Amino acid sequence: MEFKEYKKYRWFFTSSGKLVIGGKSAEQNDSLLSRLKKSKEDYIIMHTSSPGSPFSVILSSIKNLKESDIEECAIFTGCFSRAWKEGKKSAIIDIFKLSEVAKEKSMKSGTWGVIGKIKHRKVELKLVLAKQKDILRAIPEIAIKDKREILLKIMPGKISKEDMLSKLKLEIEGNFSNEEILSALPAGGVAISK
Repeated sequence: MEFKEYKKYRWFFTSSGKLVIGGKSAEQNDSLLSRLKKSKEDYIIMHTSSPGSPFSVILSSIKNLKESDIEECAIFTGCFSRAWKEGKKSAIIDIFKLSEVAKEKSMKSGTWGVIGKIKHRKVELKLVLAKQKDILRAIPEIAIKDKREILLKIMPGKISKEDMLSKLKLEIEGNFSNEEILSALPAGGVAISK
């Protein structure tokens, strides 16, 4: 499926080159899943077990997915969820197929039901800052093939990303604007990890 406007969402490319996108809000989650449902394709979808997470999708045929794609998408989903904002070290991710989700009229915005077997995966909440498609992204470290591309390692922290901005700018090589750095990071506090 072509998804030309993926940059409006949370996104990154896995180590095998597959595009992962996730909603930035309940409304974006709804429109993303509704649009994918119309495509008649089946995809792997992820969400944290607890509320407050993007619905993340790997935009590739399920038969073409590697285990690394699933692991990287799971980490991404956990890191851009409420778990990061709450300063947790890990999150439980629910993994299911698009064909197993349904939306009833009574469900509030961003809520979908899953009919079928849900797989669970626990992931550590850690990301790295790196460039993908010439744009600064916060992505799972295992998605980076060449470790020299890693600009900075981060994890949930007690200091807000806005208050950490000047320190982050000192640590990151490259000339990135405040907006570029802030938009790449998950919501909540951030700490630099070794």
